[in-house]
Amino acid sequence: MSVKSLIINPGSTSTKIGVFEDETLLFEETLRHSTEEISRYASIVDQKDFRKQIITGLLEKKQFDLKSLNVVVGRGGMLKPIPGGTYAVTEELLQDLIRGRQGQHASNLGGILAKEIGDELGIPSYIVDPVVVDELQDVARYSGVPELPRTSVFHALNQKAVAKRYAREVGKPYESLRLIVVHMGGGVSVGAHVNGKVVDVFNALDGDGAFSPERAGAVPSGALVKMCFSGRYTEKEVYGKLVGKGGFNAYLGTNDMRIVTRMANEGDAHAAEVKEAFLYQVAKDIGSMACVLEGKVDQIIATGGIAYGEDVIASLKEKAGWIAPFTVYPGEDELLALAQGALRVMNGEEKVKEY
Repeated sequence: MSVKSLIINPGSTSTKIGVFEDETLLFEETLRHSTEEISRYASIVDQKDFRKQIITGLLEKKQFDLKSLNVVVGRGGMLKPIPGGTYAVTEELLQDLIRGRQGQHASNLGGILAKEIGDELGIPSYIVDPVVVDELQDVARYSGVPELPRTSVFHALNQKAVAKRYAREVGKPYESLRLIVVHMGGGVSVGAHVNGKVVDVFNALDGDGAFSPERAGAVPSGALVKMCFSGRYTEKEVYGKLVGKGGFNAYLGTNDMRIVTRMANEGDAHAAEVKEAFLYQVAKDIGSMACVLEGKVDQIIATGGIAYGEDVIASLKEKAGWIAPFTVYPGEDELLALAQGALRVMNGEEKVKEY
């Protein structure tokens, strides 16, 4: 029997939804929300009814029968650190999404909306591989400052999805492979996958690894301390330099790799050097994870929007191809990844996890 799922992936100014029958997409929509609409609400949680009405209104317009659904899946939010997998939206999980245990983010609404719609229909509601997935081995948590342990915040949904896709395509269990997965989008995360776990990963948000289109990555800590206490910047302004206004934005005033490439190809020497520095740093991150895996790497998987660039992949292969062969899955199909997570549980391939 096929499984029909409603997938909800909220962003800061949009809500992406998809309806799947097993892994076949029946339809998807990106519902855009204006700044004026969003600004009416004091908090992200306050947007719930507004977003729910838009979702159900669209489904009614498409004359889709909600009662034909078997499961509702939401994008996981800023929960406590948890292992990867598909989680039932329990009351405890729901409350942590509502209060934003590790911060308020639009993705918190995914599980909240899935739970409410699922309960109304009498069907299960799940989240899959949220950004707070934490499977780090203990030795990977040491930073050198006890009060500042290394943390696991990364593109867990896409990293896990492409790793499992590769495993399926080569006919091997994901748990048997030793992989390095490189996600390159607005942020960059490079993870070491072994025994079905991401045992080490560069924090994609605010403090690790290569710079990216919007983020600074690792920066000289002493100089950062001096900047913080210089009196020239507020805490918000300093953090903005690290997340949002860092990386390509800081050097070139754009977060679009296609524009950076065009600038470089048109003779902009600074743009060419920034692009090369980015690739240099990503390759260093790959090399670091090769050491984590003791040089025994089955495959390097490149994914995310920047992986569409053939020149990007060629450069990374030149720098790191000696470690292991490359497989490239450009882009990120988050709706499908969420549907697949629920499907594995509904079909009995995996057990649902309790928060």
